[in-house]
Amino acid sequence: MARQIRFVLAASVVALLAGCGSAEEVTVADPPTTTTIRVPATIAPRTPAVDPYAGLPLIDHVTWTDSIDGPRLLVFPTQAGRKTAAPGTDELAWQEVRALDPDADAPGMRDQFVCHWVWARMVAPDKPSWNLEPWRPDVGYQATVSANCNPGGPER
Repeated sequence: MARQIRFVLAASVVALLAGCGSAEEVTVADPPTTTTIRVPATIAPRTPAVDPYAGLPLIDHVTWTDSIDGPRLLVFPTQAGRKTAAPGTDELAWQEVRALDPDADAPGMRDQFVCHWVWARMVAPDKPSWNLEPWRPDVGYQATVSANCNPGGPER
């Protein structure tokens, strides 16, 4: 019975097409198939986050003072400087420090600054200023971090 129905339907389609004035032979093809691939959300591409502080100053100002151990540069970050997490902002902020006072570019000072940028912002995010001292030894970044950003002795 099902075979007869299919034959009647196929014959009806051919008759209908022939009745439309078409003299060409008509081939009925299977409908196109669609393949859907689902990507789990855990591996779906992510849109990069936009830094809401992009283009804003990261350093408000710098001030030199004297301490018991010698000169000290106080670096005052802006709110953007305290909160941004965008890659490369440590270098942008250091460039701002150097632009505010070229004397900041003394041996070991950049490592002290980056140490504060990375670690002090987490440990003491509201600390008013970060202290950089040119008299501290230039021991490299890892040793500066190991010394809590103060190589050569504690901060006094």
